[in-house]
Amino acid sequence: MAHRNRGNANHKNTTGKNARTGENAARTGPAGTSRGTRSELRALRREVPCTVGLLADGQDFATMRRYRTFTFDDHRRYLRQIDGLLRTLATEGAHTSVALFDPEEFAEYCAETGHAPDTVASRGRFTARIAATGGALVPYTGQPVEQLVPQLINTAVRKATWEYATMVLADLGECADCGVDIGRASFDRASRLLTHLIERAGPGTHHLVCSIPTPDEQLLAALHLERPDTGPARLDASESAEFVTVLAAGIALDSHGGVVLRTTRPGAPDSLHGWRLGQSTLAPLSEGQVFSAYCTDADTGEPLSPEPGVEYRAGFDLGIEDPDIHR
Repeated sequence: MAHRNRGNANHKNTTGKNARTGENAARTGPAGTSRGTRSELRALRREVPCTVGLLADGQDFATMRRYRTFTFDDHRRYLRQIDGLLRTLATEGAHTSVALFDPEEFAEYCAETGHAPDTVASRGRFTARIAATGGALVPYTGQPVEQLVPQLINTAVRKATWEYATMVLADLGECADCGVDIGRASFDRASRLLTHLIERAGPGTHHLVCSIPTPDEQLLAALHLERPDTGPARLDASESAEFVTVLAAGIALDSHGGVVLRTTRPGAPDSLHGWRLGQSTLAPLSEGQVFSAYCTDADTGEPLSPEPGVEYRAGFDLGIEDPDIHR
């Protein structure tokens, strides 16, 4: 399930006859294609990106086996073949991305477009559509398929979470009393909370996790950043936008979610801090509450052993005034 917008790229490596005109000689191939022309075509192929659709888990793989033209019968062997394909494409020098191939979405796509699902061409068209419509993609940089699969799943989950949180904010509309856009106000509030948290966290390597329960699902967003001793924090713009959007959804829904921060500094144990979301702000948890949150099994309620070399600390005040969020 690979798609490449490269035109007719199937060229046989047969040798043509030699032809000389005066002192200049050109070696020709099929249909009179010169060696220089073939070299240019190879160079052009390196300019065209390629997208490979991947069935990440065994259940999706089993679903695709109902199609006669899908000839694989073992998921592990299929993944090994995908790994080999990606390595081959990398040798051509082209940029290659991997997309998560969802059999259910593929069936819906074929039903909507009228394409026959049991064809290689339809699978290729669907893979191209994933890339064209902003689907979850992971660039292939030589990582083995064992690393690629969890990266792809994580990217797809992050994208779905961001889309859901964005939809929540967009559907809230305006405040009936003052006309304020609730989603925008919540997003601005979340941005300020994150900015203050980063500023007060100080230097170090920080990992933030925001957890927000909603009527439909539990939203999670993570943000990794480096805060040097001097200068601004270094963080990924996409992760930051996703984190703020999820936190904003919690604010807009008046959800009782939370944020936890893990900080690593040279020569010191890791420190854990926590906050509870409520009334459009992040209220610091006590040291005992942070310890309880980390050392309790979320499913059974049974106590868990503390993590060695980790200090459980109270959340710190973010130094931000009370909000004025309208609902």
